[in-house]
Amino acid sequence: MTRTLEQWKYPIGRYAPPGVITPAQIAQWIDEVEALPTAFRAAVEEVDESELDLPYRPGAGAWTVRQLVHHVPESHMNGFVRFKWTLTEDQPTIKAYHENAWANLPDARLGPIDIPLDLLDAVHRTWVQLLRRLEPADFERTFTHPETNHVHTLAHYLGLYAWHGAHHRAHVSLRSSGG
Repeated sequence: MTRTLEQWKYPIGRYAPPGVITPAQIAQWIDEVEALPTAFRAAVEEVDESELDLPYRPGAGAWTVRQLVHHVPESHMNGFVRFKWTLTEDQPTIKAYHENAWANLPDARLGPIDIPLDLLDAVHRTWVQLLRRLEPADFERTFTHPETNHVHTLAHYLGLYAWHGAHHRAHVSLRSSGG
């Protein structure tokens, strides 16, 4: 099967939040966040060592698998901090970060992958223990994203991060299977 660039970029499709986010949906997303470190590590273990420094998809601007392995915990660490800000401040404007610049720092381009995989596990264990203790109203708290000025609920953002993990796990799996 020949994939389009869009299919390579979004192997599970773009994030499309449901119109109504139910408690059952939130519970499912928490389960997905909890399961990601194990599933992501398993996908990465299928990638041959020689492929870690190859782009995970064709096209300009594609990161290597190594950069991707560093990106996921860095992104999710930022997500966790954004949750904490939103839970402790009144509709904060979160801090954006430049993920491409982070992906091009020496640790992400050259560093071992065991460290970010351990970081992903630690961030998600900490995040999930928080998520499972929140009240339904907590997921309705909002923040503003500084680059778009959009206001997001924590429920929406939880769905985005559940999708994000599955999205990048699919990138790694496509790479290990030869696409």
